[in-house]
Amino acid sequence: MNTDTTLRVGCAAGFSGDRTDAALPVVNALIASGGPAVLIFETLAERTLALAQLARRSDPEGGYEPLLDDLLRPVLGLCLQHGVRIVSNFGAANPAGAARRIGALASELGLRTPRIAVVHGDDLSHPSQRPVLVGAIGPGVHALKIVSANAYLGAEAIADALLAGAEIVVCGRVADPSLTVGPALAHFGWARDDWDRLARATMAGHLLECGAQVSGGYYADPGYKDIPGLAHLGYPIAEIDADGHCVITKPSGTGGRIDEHTVKEQLLYEVHDPAAYLTPDVVADISRATVQQLGPDRVQLRGVRGHARPASLKVNVCHENGWLAEGEISYAGPRAEARARLAAEVLRERLHGLGPLRVDLIGVGSVLGDDAGRWLGAQAAGGARDVRLRVALNHPERQAAERVGREVNALYTCGPAGGGGVRTALRPRLGTVSCLVPREHIAGGYRFIDPACEGACA
Repeated sequence: MNTDTTLRVGCAAGFSGDRTDAALPVVNALIASGGPAVLIFETLAERTLALAQLARRSDPEGGYEPLLDDLLRPVLGLCLQHGVRIVSNFGAANPAGAARRIGALASELGLRTPRIAVVHGDDLSHPSQRPVLVGAIGPGVHALKIVSANAYLGAEAIADALLAGAEIVVCGRVADPSLTVGPALAHFGWARDDWDRLARATMAGHLLECGAQVSGGYYADPGYKDIPGLAHLGYPIAEIDADGHCVITKPSGTGGRIDEHTVKEQLLYEVHDPAAYLTPDVVADISRATVQQLGPDRVQLRGVRGHARPASLKVNVCHENGWLAEGEISYAGPRAEARARLAAEVLRERLHGLGPLRVDLIGVGSVLGDDAGRWLGAQAAGGARDVRLRVALNHPERQAAERVGREVNALYTCGPAGGGGVRTALRPRLGTVSCLVPREHIAGGYRFIDPACEGACA
């Protein structure tokens, strides 16, 4: 086991659509540290992969992170030159396509061809995998128009690829913390049932996975929890030791703040049971963890314990779920709220029979509202003078859903008075079913990709 060096893992994205200028300060800090370093990008949310599958239907070579070029272009050369490895799930629905695009980008930038591996095995959408889904969900799965079905893989294939010499590892659906666990597993040579060390690396990955959240972004609340330099947040770096303990920091000179409070908030983020946080790699226990400020923007996490990994893996099945129609119109000035409420009643009557119509009065009741409209209906009409009416309807048939936009547009002249700024949208909607599948039914692995190879060769 490698016990002599600290592994630094920097995160430069926390979701698809994150800032594209975050990576360069992180990479510069990793290079300046002089030790082994890995750059991760976490770009998959629950439904991002299903949207990527839809994109791949239109373009067989698409379906990976749409901002791939923007994320990598500023740092790819530096990473290859200084030995900073890159691990990401920006392969989404097409890891091989992403790998080929990275190779093409390297060529465009005049760089040498990197060794790129892709992780496979998460995609369960092929008809041959249907019996596995039936076993997990039941026969109702046959009625679903499946867009994607993906298992949350763990860190082992990532570690294997890095040990085999990969400079860049492109994943589809892996668990977010596994992007960090894989490099740590490869670097330190831990046993794959060393539950305590795996759990500690998992929680280091958990602190990194949402990007600038742990640097104070999602924490900021002016006048209550003030964060400096929010427009230029520094993204986090985890310094991981041979026992898996970590220190969270960020590049010097960047905005934001890393302290005990920001780390504790992110540590508890999306954790349903602090004594049993389930991941594909390990069950992590943070019930006795300690968080300690070591200095400015340096916080240490210790005391994490681990237990044997679950016998099953989470699988998300996304399916076609009709059409989502939306329409908006604004009312301002005296009696604006009353006019907006009247417009909503007109739309309810005109669209009666199509299905439940979601109504929001933005500025009066939207975030607190509910699909049935009970919350809004229970509030007495007030005197808001600047109101945006939004209505939405889900319908299995496109033609029926299109009526929403037409009816909202008709409010221009059909009243109430003074409506303006109409916007409408219509898009296919996805539904999600989550289930657990015994891990023996899911075979994760990796393979190297020749970036010069066309899609059919992958």
